[in-house]
Amino acid sequence: MARGWFGPAAAIVALVTALRLVALWFGQTDLFVDESQYWLWGRNLDLGYYSKPPLIAWVIRGVTGLFGSDAAFFVRLPGAVLHGATALLLGGVAARLLDARAALWTAVTYLTLPMAALGSLLFSTDTVMAPFLAAALLFNLRAAETGRAGPAMLAGVLAGCAFLAKYAAIYLLIGLGLAAVFVPAVRIPPRAALALALGFAATILPNVLWNIGNGLATVAHTMDNVGWVRGESWFSGLNPAGLAEFLLAQFAVAGPVVFVALLWGYVRPGEPALRALALISAPPLLIVSVQAVLDKAYANWALAAYFAGTVLAVGVLLARAPRLLPVSLAVNGSISVLLPVLVVLAPWPAWRGEPLLARYLGRSDLSRQIIAAAEGAGLTTVVSANRDILADLFHTGRASGLTFAAPAPQGRAQNYYEQTHPLGAGPMPVLFVAAAAPDCAFDPPVAGFDTAHGAYARMDLAAWRLTADCANAAP
Repeated sequence: MARGWFGPAAAIVALVTALRLVALWFGQTDLFVDESQYWLWGRNLDLGYYSKPPLIAWVIRGVTGLFGSDAAFFVRLPGAVLHGATALLLGGVAARLLDARAALWTAVTYLTLPMAALGSLLFSTDTVMAPFLAAALLFNLRAAETGRAGPAMLAGVLAGCAFLAKYAAIYLLIGLGLAAVFVPAVRIPPRAALALALGFAATILPNVLWNIGNGLATVAHTMDNVGWVRGESWFSGLNPAGLAEFLLAQFAVAGPVVFVALLWGYVRPGEPALRALALISAPPLLIVSVQAVLDKAYANWALAAYFAGTVLAVGVLLARAPRLLPVSLAVNGSISVLLPVLVVLAPWPAWRGEPLLARYLGRSDLSRQIIAAAEGAGLTTVVSANRDILADLFHTGRASGLTFAAPAPQGRAQNYYEQTHPLGAGPMPVLFVAAAAPDCAFDPPVAGFDTAHGAYARMDLAAWRLTADCANAAP
């Protein structure tokens, strides 16, 4: 394993992470709907949740509990730290497979990937998955070198932790299997492979049991996202434009130079170490590309490709086009500087009268207006069918003393709020927030809301005093 790279890499990671935390402290954006939801999950610790496995909720609960604050800064604080740790772990992978120069470039390259820069400012399950996936890859390589079951079992446990952050971590096991078949140098002995499998299975077992006990809620939601699974035919209405859009988005996820180098590495990887990295990295991009053709795919669905993929891209560039590495660093570094600047300066700049970060603004302001309307009307329960509104109400209104609820679901719950915070039945008066009055509302709204800018700029929202039965009957 190459040495001499860790000190400089750690110094760069520490500096960049500190600067990102400073930007986060002065950031002007509200928590996004998913972040608010993850925070709420953390208030109700469990082994699984409606749409995601539980690790992100545990992390948020741990950090906010440690610092004694549920402010947005502390909800997002782990992001920059986790991506910094991932950069160093991937440097370790490069040091083990390549050399010290590749290790330093890998750490710096990953740190400046647009996905890492954004994930350091907006907290997501991808960010929680990242260091565990990188660590699992590192210990798998150690197991391949030593043939020992101990590092292999630890790799399995770490992969299981990544899976508890996001189910996409399963791509790593697929990639490791392919690499073991085609590249003997990274193959682990059968006893070690069994230890890895046992470590992974034992780690994810609590979440598996939770899913079984809760009607496979998270699995069902995942299948809802994979549209063709619920459809009548796998091959009706193919979507080549969706594939093109997904692949173009990857240039923004990884940066243009890194993504081109990654594709180059898939086609002509060269030495065995790079062939192994290509096989480990490729499954997420290939599988999600198929999903994009069959239905739709979001840009972040293939992020698991960029852990081994970053090491591969750096190895390819060092071997064949080393002058492009500073170009890549300049391009991605510019984006890494621009994103926190936008967060600090929000709502400036604007485009055509709307802030560039509009979807991250105005959420807490609307919640405060709704809370004031409920208090002014003497009501203690606020109801909305809008998941975005509910998510921020729970966070912004955490000390308001009000109760927030979703209309009771008709059939299977369509979100976490319908699943765990459904409105009860009866004549109890509630404040119902929506874009239009339900048929059972005979009185005018008790309040209207200023949504001129931000996430709700195109919505005309108001609040009505209704009975719980009427709110539950609203479409």
